[in-house]
Amino acid sequence: MSLLVELYPYTSLKRTTKQSKRLYSTPSGDVPSVTTILDATKSAESRRALSAWRKRIGIQEAQRITSEAANIGTVVHSMLEYYIKGKETTPKSNIIYKRAEKLADIVIEQGFKNLNEVWGTEVSLFYPDLYAGTTDCVGMWKNKPAIIDFKTTKKPKKREWIDDYFLQGVAYALAHNSLYDTHIENIVIMMITWDGEKAGLYQEYVVDETEFENYAEKWGEKVSEYYDLDK
Repeated sequence: MSLLVELYPYTSLKRTTKQSKRLYSTPSGDVPSVTTILDATKSAESRRALSAWRKRIGIQEAQRITSEAANIGTVVHSMLEYYIKGKETTPKSNIIYKRAEKLADIVIEQGFKNLNEVWGTEVSLFYPDLYAGTTDCVGMWKNKPAIIDFKTTKKPKKREWIDDYFLQGVAYALAHNSLYDTHIENIVIMMITWDGEKAGLYQEYVVDETEFENYAEKWGEKVSEYYDLDK
C-alpha cells in the first residue's frame, strides 16, 4: 500500500557537476546544490577534524569506510523510498543488501509510524536564483507538514553534531514554501546506525516551529557566505 498522496506537481531537475560543485538546472539558470553550499562554508575546525581523522586511520581505510557508508546509505534510502511507494524490492544475497534491509525495517517500524501521508520522495526543490536540492521525503509527520530526511551513520550522533542536517532540511522547506505556497516549519531527521555494537540503533531529531526561524537565519548566512566566496 502506497503512502503517497500527490498534492503538488513535482518535477525533476537536471544535475551536473562542474569544478567539484554540484549544480541544478532550474528555470532561472544553474544554481549550486544545498550540500555544495554547506561543504564550501564548513568551518576551519570541521575541515581540520576531517583531515585529522583521515591521517589517524590512514587514507585507504578512510576511503573504505566512506565507500561502505555510501553503499549502505544508498540501499537503505532506496528501500525506504520503495516502501513509501508501495513497491517491493528485489531480494539480493549480498551482504550490503541484507544489512540494509534490517536497517530499513527498523526505520519503518520506529520512524514511519508517525508519517500520516507522503507528498513525494526524492523531490527536487529550488529557491529561485539561489540554490536547489533533493529532499528524501516531504509530507505530514505527526499531523504537521514536514521535510523528512533519512540518514545512516557509522556511530550514533548527538544533536549538537548535526546542525548541517537541520540546515539542509530548512533549506528544502524554504524552497518548498516558495514554490508551492506551503508553510513547512518542521524538519525530521530519521537516523539509523549501521556499524558496531550500536548497529540498528534508531535516532530521531526534530526542528520544530520554535526553532525554525533561527535555523532559517543561519541558512541565509551560509548562502550569503557562499556567494561572497564565489565572487
